[in-house]
Amino acid sequence: MNPVRLLLLGACLGLLGQQPGANARQDPAQIKRRLTEIQARLGSVDQQLEALKKRRKGVLVELQAIGLDADRMRAQAETARLKRDQAQLEVTGISARKGEIQQELTRLRLQLRQEVRWMQAKGPLGDLSFFASLSSFEQYVTQGRYQVYLRNQERNKLDRILTLEQDLARRERELQAAMQLLAADEQMTIQAQAGLQLHEARLTEFLDGLKQDESRQQEVQAELAEEALQLERMLTQLLAKPRTDAFAAPSAFAGLAGELPQPTPGTLAQAFGEHLHPLFKTKTMQSGLLIAAEEGAPVQAVADGKVVYADLYQSFGPMVIMDHGAGYYSLYTHLEALTVTKGQVLKQGEAVGTVGVTLDGARLGFEIRHLTQPMDPNKWLKVRYR
Repeated sequence: MNPVRLLLLGACLGLLGQQPGANARQDPAQIKRRLTEIQARLGSVDQQLEALKKRRKGVLVELQAIGLDADRMRAQAETARLKRDQAQLEVTGISARKGEIQQELTRLRLQLRQEVRWMQAKGPLGDLSFFASLSSFEQYVTQGRYQVYLRNQERNKLDRILTLEQDLARRERELQAAMQLLAADEQMTIQAQAGLQLHEARLTEFLDGLKQDESRQQEVQAELAEEALQLERMLTQLLAKPRTDAFAAPSAFAGLAGELPQPTPGTLAQAFGEHLHPLFKTKTMQSGLLIAAEEGAPVQAVADGKVVYADLYQSFGPMVIMDHGAGYYSLYTHLEALTVTKGQVLKQGEAVGTVGVTLDGARLGFEIRHLTQPMDPNKWLKVRYR
């Protein structure tokens, strides 16, 4: 696939887009889940940065490196914000528990004072120093038992008060530690945000310079053309090799035209065919669809097939190629995460990865090819992207 603008900026990964995590701040489970997602994303960024070191140097590689560095800073900034939110939730929770303990202590102390005053008023023998009749004796015994019961209750309350006071002191220590952690996280958030702004400014400066430098524009165009050619060579090699493990489709893929499901919900960001490059004003060929989708949304296999490629691929980022038999392939590019491995056989609808983020927002690149010839994917879909 050769979505030129996306190939140019694909590794920049949404630096000017939305800031995730804002809605997760009130839910500890969402914060934890988002932190896990960010760690996975950082792992993918590190892999792509490492892969860049093995590629021939050029303008596109330089741009990708700047974009990936900025994306790392973006992820780190969001991590700092989420950890700050975690610390804030902990402070709030400890403070609430302290308030509950203090209320219970106040209630128990008030009850204890009332019971002690009542017993003091009764005296050590209650209100019967003498009893002249059996009836008065029974009252005395009954009242004495009640006083024993009250004394036991007082002891229980005293024990409970001591326990609560110890719990309150422990909570106070926890609160102080949580407050210190919150202050550190606040400082880390400020530093991460400042670092992100610097990297975004560096990326913007690079792109602005690129717009003004025709020679570097030509280099980018040449690099993009070379990547597209290398992708075609890869597909040619897959076709040329005699493979005993080639996928045997249960039904002919060619008969599925107009019946395939969308790989992910979304709208059409760029259609198949020739386009005027927005940066260089030259005509370029889009060999598939560019789909505007939700970041992290699952991407599904459009038909039964076998994964013949699942790895990073130059400007395409994480990419999956599926063999559907009889020389038909589907390609899924600019993924955020891969959920399949080479050699895996998938049924239609099973996940191949998740939608990644580019400088233009969350995007999925989707192609269908017969042999090495790109075809318009929209014509194969039951519901077309618009």
